[in-house]
Amino acid sequence: MYVPKKIVFTKGVGVHKEFLASFETALRDAHIEKYNLVSVSSIYPIGCKKVSVEEGLKELVPGQVVHAVIARNATNEPNRQIAASIGVAIPADKSMYGYLSEHHPYGESATVAGDYAEDLAASMLATTLGIDFDPDKAWNEKEQVFKMSGKIVRTFNCTKSARGNKKGLWTTVIAAGILIP
Repeated sequence: MYVPKKIVFTKGVGVHKEFLASFETALRDAHIEKYNLVSVSSIYPIGCKKVSVEEGLKELVPGQVVHAVIARNATNEPNRQIAASIGVAIPADKSMYGYLSEHHPYGESATVAGDYAEDLAASMLATTLGIDFDPDKAWNEKEQVFKMSGKIVRTFNCTKSARGNKKGLWTTVIAAGILIP
């Protein structure tokens, strides 16, 4: 059974006249262009440790198939605001899995996109844990309920935002959680 023991969070932005090349440039900016990324759903594995990009990626080799939770957005509209965000919610109970969420909006700043992704991950975890909350409340209000419950120990996000290139070149943003075997 393969269960990742480490996870790396990284982000990047790329600009190029070609859509695919702007994605490649964003992967390079995030230091993950060397790997064959396989997109997976959003479960934070039990016992998985968050490590730095430098520490985690030194365990991988170029060409390796790597599982990742990826948020990606792109535009070729001049000045259009884009973002890509991964939200993370980790339970206090170390024998329980957590949640990751992907969010890829237009017109949102990094702060707004990051808060939304974090809220989404925490809300998914809260429903799994049976925490009673009002889904219509603002993130900062729900965050207090989640933390006060004692069942969610930590939330955070990894977010990249950018404005579309002024000359209409493709601009791509990515945020990723790279699962290290």
